[in-house]
Amino acid sequence: MRCLVTGATGYIGGRLVPELLAAGHEVRVLARHPERLADRTWVGDVEVVAGDAGNPDSVKASLEGIDAAYYLLHSLMSGVGYDEVERHIARLFASNARDQGVKRIVYLGALQPDIAPESLSRHMRSRREVGEILLASGVPTAELRAAVIIGSGSVSFEMVRYLSERLPVMVTPSWVRTPTQPMAIRDVLYYLVAAAGLPPEVNRTFELGGPDVMSYEGMMRGFAQTAGLRKRLVLPMPVLTPRLSSRWVGLITPVPRAMAKPLVESLTMRTVCHEHDIAQYIPDPPEGLVPYERAVHLALSKIQQADVHTTWSSSSLPGAPSDPLPSDPDWAGGSMYLDERSTVVHSSPNSLWKVIEGLGGERGYYSFPLAWAARGWIDRFSGGVGLARGRRDPDRLRVGDPLDFWRVEERIPEQLLRLRGEFRMPGLAWLELRIHTEGGSRGRPVTVYTQRALFHPQGVPGHLYWRSVAPFHGIIFGSMLRNIRDSAEALDQVEPRRLAS
Repeated sequence: MRCLVTGATGYIGGRLVPELLAAGHEVRVLARHPERLADRTWVGDVEVVAGDAGNPDSVKASLEGIDAAYYLLHSLMSGVGYDEVERHIARLFASNARDQGVKRIVYLGALQPDIAPESLSRHMRSRREVGEILLASGVPTAELRAAVIIGSGSVSFEMVRYLSERLPVMVTPSWVRTPTQPMAIRDVLYYLVAAAGLPPEVNRTFELGGPDVMSYEGMMRGFAQTAGLRKRLVLPMPVLTPRLSSRWVGLITPVPRAMAKPLVESLTMRTVCHEHDIAQYIPDPPEGLVPYERAVHLALSKIQQADVHTTWSSSSLPGAPSDPLPSDPDWAGGSMYLDERSTVVHSSPNSLWKVIEGLGGERGYYSFPLAWAARGWIDRFSGGVGLARGRRDPDRLRVGDPLDFWRVEERIPEQLLRLRGEFRMPGLAWLELRIHTEGGSRGRPVTVYTQRALFHPQGVPGHLYWRSVAPFHGIIFGSMLRNIRDSAEALDQVEPRRLAS
């Protein structure tokens, strides 16, 4: 069967693709940023169509010759008019799927509370409306509705994890006692893969949930027990509104406030399955549905083994297509401030690359940890991501990975690592770390490390921001340059001794 996966750079889509391949399907993916798939182990086994889900030509091209199409497009960043954009994209996808003769659409939606649609949160109502559009498309559609998905890197799991790890005593909103039905990511993927083979007469919603019905408080206590933490004291406080709760979640966890708000609004509503009709068509997994604490254990094992293939924060790159890039010519996009420094490094490009690719997370940035931490604290208090996201993997990066308050925008091994800033600021920022070799004395190549901090200001505040921080660049970026050089040279000395021993 030929399958199309949309949202392949996201959390669910990035995990679904290898499962479909393992099941023997041919896979095509539609990606607005195909370069972000370059480091995926499966990219050579799929057909990649570059395009935007909002572009009719891109959608038509992606659906040609497809048997089953997976609709995994959704945004948690609830900007102005985002729900209308989601309806437009769903209608475009539905009409093209019908015109191209697609035999099955599979959509992963949200488990709905038993209340009137007009009483739903904006986020949940949008998920429901997208499902209704696809079900009315004329193409047999299976809308699989799930609540909290538990897996390494999922936004729901990360919220539970960070709240549980960081707060032994929690004064929480009342929604922590609202019942929900969490489900392990491996079970969600199991049903998604199997749904491609549903009979053609099936055109309906199915509710998915794990074997445990529990509250968010219960999930936090269960996480603490599974992770070996002391018992957490949870004190619900009804006066904390969803708006205040989202600020609280944004402060304690890596989830930005703009993303936390729609999640919190959904968590205030009871989301428990009313049926398990999918069992009439797809039997439960052979080993049974994964209980919550087992799902937590599996997720923690993945994190400890640095085997997290996709994360919620990998699902979107900042900026619009019209934003300037540091590779643009000097005249493009207006002003671009630059702090550039270079040094000769007496090491191999490979050793220097290992140091560069290992930046951030627990290792830090090789200069004034307190200064970087302070910038992270300021960002968190202003509603940004701060340094809390860390790294997906302690040693390896790939395009699209979050890295503290940066995101990997370009990666060319032993040549270039470009990070784009996601911290709160009046402009756009990049940090480029480049390696090149040039001829030295006696014809021996010399390794040169170049470090560039670039800033594209937005309005007068942007210019004032750069001028206010520029005096500190000599200290922060200067020491960073020297310490990266010294670390690479030290590593180059260690590696031969290690091989010799």
